[in-house]
Amino acid sequence: MATRHQARMAVVSLLYAFDLGNGNIAEHTDEILEEKKIRNKQKDFALTLYEGVMANITPVDIAIVKHLKDWDFERLGAIERATLRLATYEILFGELDSAVVINEAVEITKAFGTEQSPKFINGVLDAISKDKEVI
Repeated sequence: MATRHQARMAVVSLLYAFDLGNGNIAEHTDEILEEKKIRNKQKDFALTLYEGVMANITPVDIAIVKHLKDWDFERLGAIERATLRLATYEILFGELDSAVVINEAVEITKAFGTEQSPKFINGVLDAISKDKEVI
């Protein structure tokens, strides 16, 4: 049985595919999650996250852009952008403590990103979590 961490990793993969121009990725989420063995409650969890990010992509992206220091949103790597989108959505709209969300995002970035990515992701998400009431 998949874990929530694995479900989040699958969501990052879906967001990554969307970001790379696969606009019809939503039509294939069931197959992709099945392929990654994300089933039952974890599948529902993953779909809720993915659909939540996509439904709120504008406020999520605005929050990210607002907290990027000396960095252009378009220059972010697709993995970093996907991870930031998922975690920002969870911070702004989810019920988990921000520290848990940030830790999950850092761990995902360690698996998918560059050596510098975890520190960068941590810093941006920490700033978003401290400012979330303002957004």
